[in-house]
Amino acid sequence: MQSRWSDDETRSLAGLDLLVYASRLIGAETSLVVWGGGNTSLKVTESGFRSHQARVLRVKGSGSDLKSIARKDFPGIWMDDLLPLLARDEMTDEEMVAHLAKCLVEPNAPRPSIETLLHGFVPAEAVIHTHADAIVALTNTDRGREVIHRVYGNESVFVPYRRPGFRLSREVAEAARAHPEARGVILEKHGLITWGETLKEAYLGTIEMVSRAEAHIEEAGRGGRVLGAVRVASVPVERRRELAAAAAPVLRGAVSQERRAVLHFDDSEKVLEFVGSEAAPTLSQIGPATPDHVLYTKPTPLFAPATDPTDLGALSRALSDGVEAYVRQYAAYFKAHRSPEIPMLEPAPRVILIPGLGMFTTGKNKRAALIAADIYRHTISVLRAASGIGRYTSLTPAEVFGVEYWPLELYKLTLAPPEKELARRVALVTGGASGIGRAVAARLAQEGAHVVVGDIDAAGARKVAEEITQRVGAGSAIGVAMDVTRQESVREGFAAACLEFGGLDIVVSNAGIAPTATLDGLSLEDWERSLAVNATGHFLVVRESLRVLKAQGLGGSLIFVVTKNVLAPGRELGAYAAAKAAQATLARVLAIEGGPYGIRSNIVNPDAVFQDSRLWSESVRRDRAHAHGVPPEELEEFYRKRNLLGVRILPEDVAEAVLFLASDRSAKTTGCILTVDGGVRDAFPR
Repeated sequence: MQSRWSDDETRSLAGLDLLVYASRLIGAETSLVVWGGGNTSLKVTESGFRSHQARVLRVKGSGSDLKSIARKDFPGIWMDDLLPLLARDEMTDEEMVAHLAKCLVEPNAPRPSIETLLHGFVPAEAVIHTHADAIVALTNTDRGREVIHRVYGNESVFVPYRRPGFRLSREVAEAARAHPEARGVILEKHGLITWGETLKEAYLGTIEMVSRAEAHIEEAGRGGRVLGAVRVASVPVERRRELAAAAAPVLRGAVSQERRAVLHFDDSEKVLEFVGSEAAPTLSQIGPATPDHVLYTKPTPLFAPATDPTDLGALSRALSDGVEAYVRQYAAYFKAHRSPEIPMLEPAPRVILIPGLGMFTTGKNKRAALIAADIYRHTISVLRAASGIGRYTSLTPAEVFGVEYWPLELYKLTLAPPEKELARRVALVTGGASGIGRAVAARLAQEGAHVVVGDIDAAGARKVAEEITQRVGAGSAIGVAMDVTRQESVREGFAAACLEFGGLDIVVSNAGIAPTATLDGLSLEDWERSLAVNATGHFLVVRESLRVLKAQGLGGSLIFVVTKNVLAPGRELGAYAAAKAAQATLARVLAIEGGPYGIRSNIVNPDAVFQDSRLWSESVRRDRAHAHGVPPEELEEFYRKRNLLGVRILPEDVAEAVLFLASDRSAKTTGCILTVDGGVRDAFPR
């Protein structure tokens, strides 16, 4: 491992700014810390509220990530209030948290790390704690203590596993004081702590000790296949993605029986090598690499019992049966260790390993699923490295339970903000690059949905998705090319949605065109094009939607953006109105056929939505103005005055109606037409 420290970059930095710099260097090394993991601190002298100088511990706040940490993420603790605790024999977690809350320099600062006392008790100015894969690989073997001594001699102190808290903090401090020659402490099944009188010294100590661990692992594993022979060969990439996309809705349905989950698929080389290996079925079930891993990946992954991943039927059954068995086993594990007052967390697996295909991870959103994937890739690195040294070992089931159901972690869950209305849902919007589709995609994402923006204009779809992710957050939307007149394109768009998020809950069938001409002047080409987009296109979307939603078994909602012209057609719109009437009838039939599966189908009828619309091209505006006998520049005003409320209809107005029909607020509504036209008398639904 190479040092990233730059004396040129740090020459003008001091105190908290230097701590931010060093922390981000640690966070930038993916093999040092998992997401949100690791802790850094610096003891500094600051002015107290009475203007006196006092020692302050600046330590990473709970929930922050070292890759992007900032000054505000380091709460300050008065050392005069912290150090007297070292004389105590015992202190509960609750007492410790309550005490630290009273010692904050800034009362509104983030909650200090659970390992704050550890950083404060160590008699050094700078302290760095990492969960380095290489260090954990050394400790997580049946020869851990022996290997640590061989690699580091007296330069490190080995501390047996203990859950973070007061007692571990005191043990580390005692070890540091008892071994002044040591450069760090290695925590069994947990990680590395280094220190120094400067942040640079502590940082370089981390890099040097991890590098020595890496060198030992490389030497120990040289000349041998540590994971054994290939048990299941990787499926070629195109077929692999096709199978994963097809299996994802089945898996998503299975893991979403209590609450919906969003999925992430990972078929990276490291993952494929592991899941296809001879050792993986047994090795993966031994336990997590560190306590921090448990919180994101649960005690163990589900290793899918599928020996031929190309058999989609057998794979689907293996996933469904595997999840069911995992839930039963998790319930038994919970029952064996629980206290009566603790409710069981969601029992479904967070990590699903499939030989030949790769790995699915689950979470309440894409971000959570990505974090689980990142952490399990760390686990794979540890499993592989440890297997080259000795027999991999992990925490005991009781120790795992103690971390997963740690009251402090359960309390953190209660601090999370309420989930939004469409949280955990996935929506696909066709014609999403502009106008109504764009507004709908943005509105659904605003309410928590993950959105797939489909459009024949692939660049436009990606742009809308990028706009959404900038507003809502990374992983919240993707843009895909989708020509609704081509069944291959529609199928590929739905496959992309399943591969990215695991499946679908909401489909907004919105893509449309509006050719204008009198019936005797209408070309066959325009007639057939209108039918292809405005009727057949919606059929193709419905067909793929049903295949995904039925495979999931979670119900779903389809919303069709139709038009007032179905109920009140206008002249020179024969091709448009006829095709849209077919779309409306299709939606009604879907309500009938989808009802037994909990799949709802509803219609929104807008009228005269001009803003950001590609439907209202210059030629269409000109033709409609001519049909109504008004100048083109007065067309929008004509439509406004025509409706009973005398209002303009905007894409955002239609999006609100779609949101209602997509949400559980309309859970008992299907086969409905909701008008968004300001009130056009002739278009009243009858």
